[in-house]
Amino acid sequence: MKADPEAGDRVTGPVAEPDHPYWKRNLTVGVAGSFTTLIAMSLLLPYLPLYIEQLGVTGQARVTLWSGLTFSATFVTAGLTAPVWGRLGDRYGRKSMLVRASLGMAIVTSAIGLAQDQWQLLVLRLIVGLLGGYSSGATILVAAQAPERRRAWALGVLSSGIMAGNIAGPLLGGIAPQLIGIRNTFFGSGLLIFLAFLATVFLIKEDRSAGPVRRSSGPKPGWSDVPDKPLVLGMLGMSVILLVATFSVEPIVTVYVRDLTGSVSGLSAISGVVFALSAAGSIISAPWLGRLADRAGRLPVLIGCLVVAAMLLGLQALSVSIWMFAALRFAMGLALGGMMPTVTATLRSTLPDRVVGRVLGYNVSAQYVGQVVGPILGGWAAGHYGIPAVFVCTGALALIGAGGAVAIRRRSVAGRGSAVPL
Repeated sequence: MKADPEAGDRVTGPVAEPDHPYWKRNLTVGVAGSFTTLIAMSLLLPYLPLYIEQLGVTGQARVTLWSGLTFSATFVTAGLTAPVWGRLGDRYGRKSMLVRASLGMAIVTSAIGLAQDQWQLLVLRLIVGLLGGYSSGATILVAAQAPERRRAWALGVLSSGIMAGNIAGPLLGGIAPQLIGIRNTFFGSGLLIFLAFLATVFLIKEDRSAGPVRRSSGPKPGWSDVPDKPLVLGMLGMSVILLVATFSVEPIVTVYVRDLTGSVSGLSAISGVVFALSAAGSIISAPWLGRLADRAGRLPVLIGCLVVAAMLLGLQALSVSIWMFAALRFAMGLALGGMMPTVTATLRSTLPDRVVGRVLGYNVSAQYVGQVVGPILGGWAAGHYGIPAVFVCTGALALIGAGGAVAIRRRSVAGRGSAVPL
């Protein structure tokens, strides 16, 4: 999976970059840390409603409401604070942000196991989002340190680790509470994140003399330091489109599986496999598409992935069997794997070191916007126009994104020649 690009690849980029001799080791630790923290964070998915019932909430409607509130609370605060942590990372070092995130998440996740009612649970979940963000911090660190010629590949490898953690977490979350109990599962999750904290402290290296520096005087870095504002805004908009297109389908997959199978027997297991197939496709393709993007250009790969995804979404609307749908979801995952790493790599290629964290923090917030808006739009469209319409509309959105990427590439090539591998 981690097929390292050749060292002789051509180096391009608009800004002079320092040599970061530790970037490969930092990538390895970032992948492992993101994998373990996301396992710990997603463990609660299968048993969150059960824990809420243990805390005294009764009635299916109230349990469902509190499950949604407590689950989404983390994403709200994480999306709001991502640019702040990114800016502080530019100023005080990106490693310090990973140390903060992993230690804070370890403490608060363990504290969730001590919650006495649903309000305490909600507050703690909000704090997790406020203090957390290990995987997004690792993305910023890798994007800042990886050489230009291998940046999309490195981000693809990191993306694979992130998605693998998101798959493994719910699987383990279905087993762990039965073996050690729900509260002990939270304590175990905190311990797992603490291991990521130790690895971050002792293994990640950051040469502050070659990277962002703490400023005591002079103007603070900001939006005026971004050299190509239209490109950055276009990529931030692209992140919203990609995540809306990805998550608009999530709420209706289980219902669609039921319609295709004509039965509710084993519905959860079958739906879980379908979800896992899509993620598995992305895990497989992300490093390879990232490597291709480093060699052939980031935006051509992004455009190709979006066009293929649009075609696959249209075919999913025409699925006649669960096997056809499952195969198309796996293929969809293959296409999705190349999207966000190329967007992040394109952003980084245009940014000076002093604003990398700030702008990539905005990119994280844009992704959270897509994660929130996507399911809402998908559920609304399914309720009003039927499930196939969701796939058709999402495919159209992917084509709009491809058109936007074409326009961005044409403008950038016309304006700067081949300064950046777009």
